[in-house]
Amino acid sequence: MQTMISIECFVRSAEAGSFSEAARRLGLTPAAVGKNIARLEARLGVRLFQRSTRSLSLTEAGQQFLDEVGGSLSTIQNAVANLASAGGQPAGTLRVSMPVNFGRQYIVPMLGDFLQRYPAISPDWAFDNRPVDLIAQSYDAALGGGIDLSPGVVARKLAPANRVLVASPAYLAEHRAPKSPADLHEHDGILIRSPQTGRIRPWALTNRSKQQAPITLRVRMTMSDPGAACDAAALGLGIALINYSESLAHLEAGTLVRVLPGWHVDGGSVSIYYSAQKLLPAKTRAFVEFVVERFRTERLAQLLSAD
Repeated sequence: MQTMISIECFVRSAEAGSFSEAARRLGLTPAAVGKNIARLEARLGVRLFQRSTRSLSLTEAGQQFLDEVGGSLSTIQNAVANLASAGGQPAGTLRVSMPVNFGRQYIVPMLGDFLQRYPAISPDWAFDNRPVDLIAQSYDAALGGGIDLSPGVVARKLAPANRVLVASPAYLAEHRAPKSPADLHEHDGILIRSPQTGRIRPWALTNRSKQQAPITLRVRMTMSDPGAACDAAALGLGIALINYSESLAHLEAGTLVRVLPGWHVDGGSVSIYYSAQKLLPAKTRAFVEFVVERFRTERLAQLLSAD
């Protein structure tokens, strides 16, 4: 078991490029990580890392060892975790990352039923609109849209991630509602800045005939949070381009209405991401299958379609 701990410290340090980051991910101190790697080097009789005050890099032997044990480590750990599950049922801490508002509106309401079915699982969920590195940040799964699939990660689509133009009834009563995309330049825009790039992406509208048109709203204000942009639009401050899933509650309540309802932005899909390994931890498989099943039985994909 001590050797397994030492190998895990080695693999995580190689992935992170530092003992301190590996220690954070493992819940250890940097000194403990360093000692475990020193024990492993002594046992193997080779130096695995070149160390300096500013950098940590693999030796040739270290790279060879990582290539041989890196994939096997997670397989062994998952096999142990699955055997150790409570009474043969999925168990353990389930680390999942998801967008703030989407998670609160559509995933958190599933939590009670999920825990009733799998009481030995302990959720550890992070709510963040930025995409995560599933493997490097040690998440079991993540939800979101437009995440690049890194090696070893797969995705299952849950629902469309279309964006729609919305405004309050009061705003449209005071300003002439646009009849076509060409009229948008006459209106104040509440735009969303990407949390990854800090830029406002130039989205293009599309309709059922697959025609496309640019969005030419005057920039009245920018927000980094879609929920805040939705709330600002509900106050009558302008027209916002919002994920349909974000605006649905406002649309159903009548505090917002669709602008140019025949048009939307094709934003791809919201998906659930997880490791592609064959021996997936039982807790992760249980969560993925539960979410996919719930989206199917509650017809959430159809509900969240802006067509």
